[in-house]
Amino acid sequence: MPRAKRAGKVKDKWREKRWVTVLASPGFQRAPIAYIPITSDEIAMGKVIETTLFDLTRDDPQQNMLIKLHFQITGVDGNTASTVLKGEEYSREYLRSLVRRGASMVNFIRDFRTKDNATVRVYVVAFTIGRINSSRKHEIRLASNKVIMERASNLFYEQFAQEVVKQTIARELYENTKSIAKIRHVGIRKIKLIKAGEGMPQIPLAAGQTAEQEEADLDGEEDSEIPIEAPIAPAAGV
Repeated sequence: MPRAKRAGKVKDKWREKRWVTVLASPGFQRAPIAYIPITSDEIAMGKVIETTLFDLTRDDPQQNMLIKLHFQITGVDGNTASTVLKGEEYSREYLRSLVRRGASMVNFIRDFRTKDNATVRVYVVAFTIGRINSSRKHEIRLASNKVIMERASNLFYEQFAQEVVKQTIARELYENTKSIAKIRHVGIRKIKLIKAGEGMPQIPLAAGQTAEQEEADLDGEEDSEIPIEAPIAPAAGV
């Protein structure tokens, strides 16, 4: 009769892990955003932590709960992990709440270079009161491009990201587009770090599609008539 195999020791993988506090990027005063288990510093590198603006600021929950922030781990030192802001975006619920019947939605997506040579992809969205023609949509895109190019070229990435999060650039976009059409809301619905700048940790950042390809994919969504299912949130940049 064959001898029964002796059961081997089962590894307790949790015992091999250690817990680290993940800190936000310097622009957010390196506030703690998560407490996570990691197996090694190398494996933790590049991990993305999602939080909301409200979780960091504890201010204006109605608005800031609807803004998502993505921080990517760039280094681990002892029991703390440092990060860079990889991206910011409106929540899906917030974006849907801005849609109205009989109105135009204008999308604009481009890559911009900041003062420290970081490449950031910026997604602008504008909602009008009533429908507008292609010519006016083009003018809104041109005005948006001018504002963002000027701001990006004069700011380091961390500063630029802060102006996006604080809606400073959104207010400037509104001032520069309100004469083109009746604007109900205009803002930067999303940013994504494509390439780290000088002095920033060099971590892999997958670009995926180009900005032009992403914009082309959104063309069919303009002049959308999606019914509102979420409560109306205050419109930033207006």
